Amino acid sequence: MNGLLGRLVRLNVGLFLYGFTMAMLVESTLGLDPWDVFHEGVTEHVGLTFGQVVIVTGAFVLLLWIPLRQLPGVGTVLNVLVIGLAADFGIAVIVQPDELWLRAMLLVGGIVGNGFAGALYIGAALGPGPRDGLWLGLVRRTGRSVRLWRTVIEVTVLAVGFLLGGTVGVGTVLYALTIGPLVQLFMPFTSAPTADESRTTGDESRTTGDESPMTGDESLCGNAE
Repeated sequence: MNGLLGRLVRLNVGLFLYGFTMAMLVESTLGLDPWDVFHEGVTEHVGLTFGQVVIVTGAFVLLLWIPLRQLPGVGTVLNVLVIGLAADFGIAVIVQPDELWLRAMLLVGGIVGNGFAGALYIGAALGPGPRDGLWLGLVRRTGRSVRLWRTVIEVTVLAVGFLLGGTVGVGTVLYALTIGPLVQLFMPFTSAPTADESRTTGDESRTTGDESPMTGDESLCGNAE
C-alpha cells in the first residue's frame, strides 16, 4: 500500500506540475509543443478555456483507444482531468510579462519544469496519458515504428493547430530538442523503486521487456499527456 500511495502522490504532483508548466509556456507567447499548439488553436474558435480544451481533447483521444484495444490506467484517467485544471489555474495566476527576457525565462522554466513533471508521472507507472497511449496503441496494432507514429501524429496536430491560430515559435523548436533529454535526466530521481517494489523488479523486467522501450520513447514524445 505504501508503494502504491507513493506512486499516486508522485503521479498527481507530476500531472499538476505538468499542467502548470504548460501554462508557463502559454504565457511566454514564444511557442508551444505540438499538442498545445493544437489546444491553443482550438481555444481561439470555441467558447472554452485552454484547460477545458485540453480535457475535452484528452477525453476524445481516449475514445480512440477503443478500436486499438488499448487499456487505460488510473494515471490515464487522472491525466485527462488534472493537467487541464492545472493549466487553467496556471494561466489564471501567472502574469504575462511584457519584457522579452522575462518571457524567455518563463519559457525555459516551463520547459525544464515540464521535463521534471513528465518524469514524475511517467515514473509512477500508473498508465500513459491519452495522447501517448494513442501512438503506443498504433505501434502495437500495426507493428510500425514508434518514430513513424509519433511523427505522423505530432506533425498533424502541429499543422492543424498552427492553421487554427496556435502559437508556433522558438519555444516549439526548443521544446522538441530538449524535452526528451530533460525527462531522461530526471527519470533516475523520480522512478526509483520502493523497498516493496524492488522485490518484484526481477519478475516485472521479464514481463515488460517489450514495454520498456516504449516507456523510454514516451519520455521523448514531448507531450506526456
